[in-house]
Amino acid sequence: MENSTEKKSLLGKNVLDNLEIHPVVFWVSAGLILFFVGYTLFNLSQIESTFNLLKNTLTSSTGWFFVLTVNATLFFSLYLLFGRFGHIRLGGAKAKPEFSYWSWFSMLFSAGMGIGLLFYSVAEPIFHFNNPPIGEPETTEAAKVAMRFTFFHWGFHTWSIYAIVAVGLAFFAYNKKLPLTIRSVFYPLIGERIHGPIGNIIDILAALATLFGLATSLGLGVQQVNSGLNYLFDLPISVNTQIFLIFAITSIATLSVVLGIDKGIRRLSELNLIFAFILLFFVLLIGPTLFLLDSLLENMGLYLTHMISMGFWTEAYRQTTWQHDWTIFYWAWWISWAPFVGMFIARVSKGRTIREFMLGVLFVPTSLTFIWLTVFGNSALFVELMGQGGIVEAVLDNIAIALFVLLENYPLSSITSFLGVIVVVIFFVTSSDSASLVIDIITAGGHPNPPTVQRIFWALMEGVVAAVLLLGGGLKALQTATITTGLPFAMVILLMIVGLRKGLSNEFHLLQKHDNAMFERSVKPKSGESLF
Repeated sequence: MENSTEKKSLLGKNVLDNLEIHPVVFWVSAGLILFFVGYTLFNLSQIESTFNLLKNTLTSSTGWFFVLTVNATLFFSLYLLFGRFGHIRLGGAKAKPEFSYWSWFSMLFSAGMGIGLLFYSVAEPIFHFNNPPIGEPETTEAAKVAMRFTFFHWGFHTWSIYAIVAVGLAFFAYNKKLPLTIRSVFYPLIGERIHGPIGNIIDILAALATLFGLATSLGLGVQQVNSGLNYLFDLPISVNTQIFLIFAITSIATLSVVLGIDKGIRRLSELNLIFAFILLFFVLLIGPTLFLLDSLLENMGLYLTHMISMGFWTEAYRQTTWQHDWTIFYWAWWISWAPFVGMFIARVSKGRTIREFMLGVLFVPTSLTFIWLTVFGNSALFVELMGQGGIVEAVLDNIAIALFVLLENYPLSSITSFLGVIVVVIFFVTSSDSASLVIDIITAGGHPNPPTVQRIFWALMEGVVAAVLLLGGGLKALQTATITTGLPFAMVILLMIVGLRKGLSNEFHLLQKHDNAMFERSVKPKSGESLF
């Protein structure tokens, strides 16, 4: 009996010894998440009203700060793109990219926008068409405003947030050999103290923001999968069904985790991009093609013309809740996703110059996003303006069904709806897999390849949190969790900009000294020789 107990004790000890965790960041992050899960489950009767109150309070009092933060990331991104640091290579002068452009772009697009883009590409333009921030609803002008603000919410501001976090992580990890974690970007500001309590707090905030930001996407995604399966197979739309789907799809994500980044995330991302483009081209070719091509150009013009005014708009003179419900939620959502998407982009971007990196991250996924939003958003608006209508009523009744209501207007709707469900499921899997890797790296103190068992733990935690948020209030709970965790990380991002600027400046001067020394050696005459 003693031998059996001793063996169990040794087995437990061996399991713990094989883990690669930062003891403070891992256990505090996991403890806070488990506390949230337990508190929500034990207070389900009043938690929904709590979430609503918290959301309204935060958005009304901190909206200006989110606007300020997002504009700061955009301006600094443009500074990196066109400024003197563009030639610095992530990983050093001899570093080579690990992935081809096709694989790189596929992973950028899948990790950064996946589920949300499927969920909102029809729903958001229709919502703004029905309730525009300016002008009369359900008019031609309302349609233009709807697409302009949809582009704004998914455009350059969004990807600038990801780009800043990603380039900061990549530079300090690959060029300065610091751990691949958020605290490393603060080295120019606080030095070795990044390894102490301040660094721990930064990484804990990053881990919590990542998990709750992803949980929002998983919650939206599973609602859309449920609506698609209801359309196809009459599967009931309910929270219980959605919780079952979360854990079923999370199981698939766990398998992807076991396969690893190359066999799992990369292959699924490439496959999903193919499926998404099939769906895209189907709607483009079968739908109002000329109208969509014209709309893409006009949407771009409207967006670029109004980008600065939209970027600094705070509803100071209007005082409604429109911006709080949409723009501020989006900024908080993207900020909470920034540790996840930023670290994942950094993980797959070694070997790119900063200019190449910024061009790729800012323009390629954004361009694909604009095409996607135009094809699906303007197709839905075309049905409302020039067709039989009906999409507005359906979307207002159930936002998750928007994509499938649009596809009903075209042939082969059952096939395309099934394809849409498949795309959402794979986006769910790749997002969960990618985020599990990122949270694991953060809570492992920057270890680039932590043990698989830890990633499985975080994948399961993401599913649990998404399920609990759906139980605790659905969409409002998802939005509240995002804004709550996004706010403190917005402060972190502003400080990251300062640290990254200082770190790049130091690197630039070191490279200049090295280049000058190499030049002097190349032109220095040998003994007895003259330069003339």
